[in-house]
Amino acid sequence: MTTLNVAKVFEDLPRIWAGFLQDWDRTMRSRNHPDTTRYNYVLAAAQLARYLKEHSPDFDSDAAADDPTLVTKGQVEAFQAWVVETRSASTALNKHKALQQFFKWLVIDEEEMDRSPMDRVGKPKTPEKLIPVLSDADTKKVLDLCKGKSFANLRDHAIIRLLCNTGARLSEVGDLTFDDIDLATESVRFRGKGAKDRRVRFGPKTARALSRYLRARATHRGNELPFLWLADRGGRRLAPNGIKIMLRRLGEKAGIERLHAHRWRHSYAHEWKRAGADTGDLMLVLGWTSDAMPRHYGRSAAAERALETQQRLGIGERV
Repeated sequence: MTTLNVAKVFEDLPRIWAGFLQDWDRTMRSRNHPDTTRYNYVLAAAQLARYLKEHSPDFDSDAAADDPTLVTKGQVEAFQAWVVETRSASTALNKHKALQQFFKWLVIDEEEMDRSPMDRVGKPKTPEKLIPVLSDADTKKVLDLCKGKSFANLRDHAIIRLLCNTGARLSEVGDLTFDDIDLATESVRFRGKGAKDRRVRFGPKTARALSRYLRARATHRGNELPFLWLADRGGRRLAPNGIKIMLRRLGEKAGIERLHAHRWRHSYAHEWKRAGADTGDLMLVLGWTSDAMPRHYGRSAAAERALETQQRLGIGERV
């Protein structure tokens, strides 16, 4: 549902780079890669091309700046180090993964290279941080800011309830259509990454918030549109980026630093793991296919359980 202009990312690149990236994007579309994946992958390759042209200290980088099949291991490593220095290690890791796929495509699909320059490039190490979860008190502060009968208040209240009650991604909630909500079964159909649909139940408070919003939506300008969320004015949809801006604004008012949808996803996984519930069920609810994701999202819950155990045992306090 979200439309990203992938072609705009590489439109100003040298002809050979642009041609390869256009063909790579076409291949990814044919394999039904999500729009966000295509965009981020192509963006990483385009950024490498611009780095080679504008920032690389390597005297031999001009040829690679015109033709990706001439990129070397050393040039990729220099780019990776530049991303770490100018952005972050986690961003560099994302670029590394994208470039692995790009050069793999050049080697295997296009047979333009005998060997990928990524073969011996190590992944940048990223510090493992405990993601701060949102407490119920924090969520209540945000919900309290949505009290009222205005269309925007009813809509924002329903969005926040759905985010914290299901742990869904911003894009999944933002791209919902009117038909994805089933109040009779109190469930919602999400379209996850990799075109994987799943149906998730929501609770009575979320159902009430959605029902109130849908009543207001029925007489709102733009109600004939298929999208669930409508803008306050103009008879158009409220896209995921609009929800992102709305959450940031409410977070600032509530005194919550860097409020975004993903924090409720972390909080959902945190509470699930803290309760000792089944990890396989969590993967189904949150739309995960990799076993690494519950471990990543569950670290904060594990740390909290460890602190609770430490306090209960009182080691060193009995002497």
